[in-house]
Amino acid sequence: MKPSSLNILRYLFALVLLGFVLVPPAFAEDDEDEGSDVKRWQEKAVELPGVPLPENLLPFYVSAATDNQFFVDGSSLTVGADGVVRYVLVVQSGAGARNVTYEGLRCETRERRIYASGRLDGTWSKSRNDAWQRIRDVPANRHHAALYLDYFCPGATIARSADEARDALRRGGHPDNRR
Repeated sequence: MKPSSLNILRYLFALVLLGFVLVPPAFAEDDEDEGSDVKRWQEKAVELPGVPLPENLLPFYVSAATDNQFFVDGSSLTVGADGVVRYVLVVQSGAGARNVTYEGLRCETRERRIYASGRLDGTWSKSRNDAWQRIRDVPANRHHAALYLDYFCPGATIARSADEARDALRRGGHPDNRR
């Protein structure tokens, strides 16, 4: 190759590399631009509910593989404008041990989050690990999958209201689910 041809190739190669650096990718989202119709999801501020009372606990079926009993505090159940179903979950073992958590579930992304854990004195302890986690339908800890699949997210869409979600718990499943 002649020296001038080599210089031209180097120049063209440098322009191509510079183009990758200076031009943003076509798929990049810039939500800060005025006039952009694309909005990033933002979770609303969360307020911790009161202590769950026995008369408000709604049992739900998880699987035959566990002896634990599972309940949602119906008075704590909300369906937020941000697309999150929030609820107090109570899990009771056959030996009487009890675990109380305040949680959120996103039907759109099939994720769940623990906001806080209940203490024996009726107060809440904010979760140290409150990141959204994928809901998996596995035998261990299947209660989140049961809530997602059978009660709160029929057909992967969010229940329209807290009353609808409470009704699904009372019925033993959401009526929109096809079995």
